[in-house]
Amino acid sequence: MFSRKRGGAKHVRAADAPPSEALANSLKSDGDRPAPDFGPWDARHAPSGVQRLDLGSLQIPAIEGVEVRVQANPEGGVEQIVLVDGESALQLGVFAAPRTEGIWDEVRAEILGAMASDGVTPQESIGRYGIELAARVNTPDGPADVRFVGVDGPRWMVRALYQGAAAADPAREGVLRDVLEGLVVVRDDEPRPVREPLPLRLPKEMAEQGQQAPAAPGHHHH
Repeated sequence: MFSRKRGGAKHVRAADAPPSEALANSLKSDGDRPAPDFGPWDARHAPSGVQRLDLGSLQIPAIEGVEVRVQANPEGGVEQIVLVDGESALQLGVFAAPRTEGIWDEVRAEILGAMASDGVTPQESIGRYGIELAARVNTPDGPADVRFVGVDGPRWMVRALYQGAAAADPAREGVLRDVLEGLVVVRDDEPRPVREPLPLRLPKEMAEQGQQAPAAPGHHHH
């Protein structure tokens, strides 16, 4: 009756694709489960000894070759984070979520609806974080590939948008995949409406240089 074949059940449950281990962990007491093998991590499971750029609710691992571009408002609040590697880019967002259930299913349905109303037909596929959404969209510069990945964590959700080569072919995520796997989410204790963006601010390394976002630490332009 309920076969496990592709295209069967509408909702992919934990047994089919690892949803977010971070979320699964949050539902059990701390001693019951090992920390996940890869992030985005909730702050309490983040590996130590990693150099990261601290944007408040999000800490981004400093990875050789990845350029970090941050758009901030005059108050120093961050409005957009984009990581660039060659022909690929990764835009990150982090949002408040309930403690016990993920919101990616619902966010994904909205992205799907918005794209459909623009005449775009996204494809759903299973990736390492669960269901992803990929499409080719029209931009002022011509057609572009985009792929949305959602990761549900305890009281947070990371929405990752791959663009360019990494969107068209997941095998080409390269170092951007390492960035997503190494992300750390620091969820404060403030009660926040579900899906409100978590507060992000310019790292002091960037604030000191005005609004010019520099390259990530350890990255040299040749």
